[in-house]
Amino acid sequence: MSVISCLRLSSLRNNIISPTKCLITVQREMGHGGPKKMVITASRWQWHKYKDLLHFYTMLGLIPLGTLVFAINVFIGPAKLAPIPEDYNPKNWEYYQHPISRFLARFLYPSHQQDYEKYLHFVYEENEKKQMRLLETKVKEMMAERGDSQAFYYRPILTKYHRYVRKVYDDLDDTRGY
Repeated sequence: MSVISCLRLSSLRNNIISPTKCLITVQREMGHGGPKKMVITASRWQWHKYKDLLHFYTMLGLIPLGTLVFAINVFIGPAKLAPIPEDYNPKNWEYYQHPISRFLARFLYPSHQQDYEKYLHFVYEENEKKQMRLLETKVKEMMAERGDSQAFYYRPILTKYHRYVRKVYDDLDDTRGY
């Protein structure tokens, strides 16, 4: 019905009188909400991948460890104090109450005695260095006092150079065939 009404004589006459309606160009309009530019943003893929892996590995570690700690606390429980026999020397990890602390002290951490002995060795080495420095200053003073030599003279040799020279010498022996 609408097609027939467009073809009526009055509508044709209106179209002839106002020819500008036929000359209107059709313009595509979109994006009325802002400026006519496309903003390029960085991808969020790396961030989402990082979050996914973080959650995965956190849960991969937390769930088994949480279950293990819960089972140890429920089924084993803390150690109880008991009388020690006369001729028994307790090990260093037996002083801890919790089973996990005992395990870590036994297999991962050094004992307090080992730490103490390492510290004593460090003190011994520092004392030896101090005595060598004192001896060196005493030698320099005596040489200056007596006028034995113009200067304190020695050639310090580092072991890495000694090893290198030895290696070169061995290589030469191998190539010569002696």
